Amino acid sequence: MSNPTSDKDLINEQFDKYLNNKKWFLISLIICFSLVFLYLRYATKQYAISANIKIANNDKNKGILSELNTANDYGFFKKDFNSVDDEIEVLKSKSLMNAVTERLNLNVQYYIQGKIKAFEIYDNPPVEINFFKEDSIINSLNTSITLNVSSKEQFTFKDSGKKYNFGEKVPTPIGDVIITPNFNQEEMKVGKDITIKISNVNSLSAIYSSKIKIAPAGPNSSIISIDLKDPVVNKGKDIVNALISEYNNYVIDNKNQVVKLTSDFINNRLEVIAEELSQVDLTAETVKKDNRLTDLAGQSSIFLQSEKEIESQQISTSTQLQLIDYMSDYLQDNNDNGSLIPANMSFEDNSINELTKKHNDLVIQRNRILKSSTLKNPVIVNLDQQISSMKQSLNASLANSKSSGQIRLDALRKEDSRISSQIYSAPKKERQFRDLQRQQSIKESLYLYLLEKREESAIANGITSPNAIVIDNAYLQSTAPIWPKKEILFLAALFIGIIIPLVTIYLADLLDNKIKTKKDLLKILPIPFIGDIPKSKNKSNTINKVDYSPRAEAFRIIRSNIDFMLKGKSDKCKTIYITSTKAQEGKSHTSTNLATSFSYSEKKVLLIETDIRVPKVIKYLNLKSTIGLTDYISDTNLSIDDVTVKVEGNPFLDVIPSGTIPPNPAELLMSERVDSLFESVKKKYDYIIVDTAAVGLVTDTLLISNHADLFIYIVSANNIDKRQLHIAQTMYEENRLPNMTTLLNGTTKKRGYGYGYGNNPQRKKKLFGK
Repeated sequence: MSNPTSDKDLINEQFDKYLNNKKWFLISLIICFSLVFLYLRYATKQYAISANIKIANNDKNKGILSELNTANDYGFFKKDFNSVDDEIEVLKSKSLMNAVTERLNLNVQYYIQGKIKAFEIYDNPPVEINFFKEDSIINSLNTSITLNVSSKEQFTFKDSGKKYNFGEKVPTPIGDVIITPNFNQEEMKVGKDITIKISNVNSLSAIYSSKIKIAPAGPNSSIISIDLKDPVVNKGKDIVNALISEYNNYVIDNKNQVVKLTSDFINNRLEVIAEELSQVDLTAETVKKDNRLTDLAGQSSIFLQSEKEIESQQISTSTQLQLIDYMSDYLQDNNDNGSLIPANMSFEDNSINELTKKHNDLVIQRNRILKSSTLKNPVIVNLDQQISSMKQSLNASLANSKSSGQIRLDALRKEDSRISSQIYSAPKKERQFRDLQRQQSIKESLYLYLLEKREESAIANGITSPNAIVIDNAYLQSTAPIWPKKEILFLAALFIGIIIPLVTIYLADLLDNKIKTKKDLLKILPIPFIGDIPKSKNKSNTINKVDYSPRAEAFRIIRSNIDFMLKGKSDKCKTIYITSTKAQEGKSHTSTNLATSFSYSEKKVLLIETDIRVPKVIKYLNLKSTIGLTDYISDTNLSIDDVTVKVEGNPFLDVIPSGTIPPNPAELLMSERVDSLFESVKKKYDYIIVDTAAVGLVTDTLLISNHADLFIYIVSANNIDKRQLHIAQTMYEENRLPNMTTLLNGTTKKRGYGYGYGNNPQRKKKLFGK
């Protein structure tokens, strides 16, 4: 179970970490809000335009004409294929949007250059461009022309710098054009830059198709909502309204295909029947003239009622057989799966009518899908198979119907022959004339039947209605733009402005392996902590006797802590070693200032520089000496006084510098003269401060560690990696550095008390009356 106090300290630590970097949060917020402000200032506003339509269902029109309803059920009005999802796909098709783009001339746009950006003029543009090339060429272009209005009569092309008059033919890279002005517009001012952008129709249509959102109002609803976002309100309204109009035109054209095909078929048949009827009439006239058959009333009694019925049946059967032949011939001549079959021919066999109707349904569906697909589409392949199967079934039904009709006609003829033989008294000539009359009646009946169907087709073509019933024409949802939204953007700026520095600080802290604070150090090294030394802005390397800086206060605190830790030592002299893991951690700086701090308390102090590889003490104290410790060890003629340097202005501080850098530092420090040196100086000084080499790099310090009363292990804040402190941990656990303590150098304290005590000399003077 976690300690509540520890959890609270952890929270406070994290809070302090972010609070200490509050300036970065402020800078981040200022930048984010500034970017949002600039974006809002120059962003293109988007407005929402909507329209609502209802997909019509023509079932309510049943009963207008009993047989005409079959034709009305074709195309997009066929209930099986009139789902809302299908109509939405049609509305989204590229062909419809291409038609809208060309109808509204959207591929030619006019822009007026403002102070920062250009804005489009849709209604009554300031100029109008007229092309001499064909529309098909212009619609495939992607280019722009920029001109400057020089005066009310002239303009200048920006690219070439050439001037032209408004209204004259001007040569351009896209061909000759004529540009006419419209100075009634407020934007049309002298000096204005106008850009005419010509876009590829297909590319522009694809862009608008992706921008338009079409969806049903609800489940199982036939009402469709059309939404478009566009920066120009009137253009957006025109696009939506034109899309609905083009959709209705497309539906009407598809619905009229069957009606037109049926009309053409009937007209062709009428021409043939009219010619045949004319031949029969001429033959009957000739027979009457040749045989002088003028009064047939006296012979009518020989026709029995049964013969009349048989004759009527023969006429009906022959008519059906003739229609079957016509339909069979038409199927052979039009074997393409994309061809429709004449409908509404009223065959006695209802299966033929049903098969014809289903075949046309499939063909229209196939042709509609094929407009936005290819023959390899699985749906097209499936429909082709169904159409072929339907044609086979239709041919089979026609063949069966013809066979049964022929059998019935043969039977009727036999019966008629039997009855005719009974009328023995009828002259042979009259029987011949009766055959002619029968043929004449058949042709007349077929001719009148086709005339009736032609009239019905004409009526069907005349009552064609649109598929989309407009509920709401295109309208603006709100006068306020839907984008950009100030509230959302500023909220996003606030969130991003906080999250960026938050995440950055967190990741930097997560990836940072440096020691920064006392708490960081104690987590890794459970070694007695003697103090920390803050960074100083003072360029001086050493502290002064009268010094109220945080650094001087820190050394006084460390001095007191050392006295406390060594108060049980009986010897008068106390030897303090200064070491670290690696170079550049502040050993020499700490040694020099600690020795100086002890000397200011009027204690006799000796500073010995045993870091003979990279000596720095002489530089820090501005001393001049050519000999030192290494010279004393190697030259027995030199005494301790010969290598001891007095610090000017400080009678309590002496220094033994490192001396000449030798080729064998480690072997040199193993000399017996080192032991005699320490034994001698301990009798003369109160404190001996020894600046040693880094234990993580060389063994020099360990060779002379037996003379130490206290080891101060320097850890440089924001410098050393935590993973390198295993050396200090090993030294402490193995007791290789006697009485080992740690000191954190180069810390930065920004909150709390810090080193605030006595850091104001003017305040000190007031307190002591100076």
